[in-house]
Amino acid sequence: MRITVIGTGYLGAVHAACMAESGHEVLGVDVDPAKLESLSQGRPPFFEPGLPELLRRTVDAGSLRFTDSLPEAGEFGEVHFVCVGTPQQPGSYSADMKYVDAVVTGLAPHLRDGSLVVGKSTVPVGTAARLAALVADLAGDVDTELAWNPEFLREGFAVQDTLTPDRLVVGVTSQRADAVLREVYAPMLATGTPYISTDLATAELVKVAANSFLATKISFINAMAEVCDAAGGDVVTLADAIGHDSRIGRRFLSAGIGFGGGCLPKDIRAFMARAGELGVDEALSFLKDVDEVNMRRRQRTVDLARELVGGSFLGKNIAVLGAAFKPDSDDVRDSPALNIAASLQLAGAQVRVHDPEAIDNARALFPTLDYALDIEKACERADLVLHLTEWGTYRELDPAVLAKVVRVPRILDGRNTLDTARWRGAGWTLRALGRSHH
Repeated sequence: MRITVIGTGYLGAVHAACMAESGHEVLGVDVDPAKLESLSQGRPPFFEPGLPELLRRTVDAGSLRFTDSLPEAGEFGEVHFVCVGTPQQPGSYSADMKYVDAVVTGLAPHLRDGSLVVGKSTVPVGTAARLAALVADLAGDVDTELAWNPEFLREGFAVQDTLTPDRLVVGVTSQRADAVLREVYAPMLATGTPYISTDLATAELVKVAANSFLATKISFINAMAEVCDAAGGDVVTLADAIGHDSRIGRRFLSAGIGFGGGCLPKDIRAFMARAGELGVDEALSFLKDVDEVNMRRRQRTVDLARELVGGSFLGKNIAVLGAAFKPDSDDVRDSPALNIAASLQLAGAQVRVHDPEAIDNARALFPTLDYALDIEKACERADLVLHLTEWGTYRELDPAVLAKVVRVPRILDGRNTLDTARWRGAGWTLRALGRSHH
């Protein structure tokens, strides 16, 4: 099919390349000339494993190209995926819909007869119905429809999640729209991917409900970590034990410094805001506690770091391992690691940050922090090392080698993934969140 993907940020670039890989002819659309130039040369403007190779292959094959023209997109496409961002509004929990609205308003007058507009952006429930009416109004006599198809990408696994998804969810208002999306995703459906066809509102709710559940699970185990710290328990053993219960499961029960990134924090806040608009804010009041537990983890990490260096950061050198909000990504949006690093600096510490992929993005966001491209350089003469993003590189470190470059062999494992016995065996004082006596 002839498909357009409007918005070539993280979601859009991955979706465009994967649609081309799946056999469709794809046109990516964006307003950023630098991004379009980079993508046209097969170079994604962000780090995502597997995407550069996929992008180069599909661009070289001619199945994927890029433009800045919505009229060209309208003329070209049978199916138009809207993949622009919905950031949190300044001074509000609500999602900012200006980018989605601008795309739909700009595209609708140029749509061909029989085309389908498909939203993939994460939006407040009710948005799809509003946009469907807008498309119908602006498209005039052209026969076109709108559907919603939420994304469930994990950064670091986005290509895999698009080509072999856990499930496909589509919100449609006609059998024709459903048939078109079944054709778009035919390669995935052929391998047995579950396909859930529902109404627009339910499709919108699936994404925010999934993110809210995951955020709740993370904050639950972090709340248990606080209890373990107070009671002398071990949150990792606790998580292992309850994770064996098939009703609970072990995934997303890793206690640490909390979640960040461009999705979970802003999505649960936007969900709370929308619930308030719908008059059911009490139904989601627990999400406020989820958010507060998550943010409290950052301060707890700072407090524990201060305790480890003797009560004051003044004159102390702190090495921070990790800047991205999660491994296998260069995304630093609402990164707990960077937030903690900046808090340490504000409290008087000399902070030096290392990350395998995210240093450029981190420097753009926090230019006053020091950065190092080499782990040993970051840890040179450190009074404390903080492990804040669980890159495999950090788990593989030799603690005996690192002990020779720090001033004091002392580490705070904010992700509970380091081999405690190995580090302590090499002479390190190791503390971890929720494991204060272990």
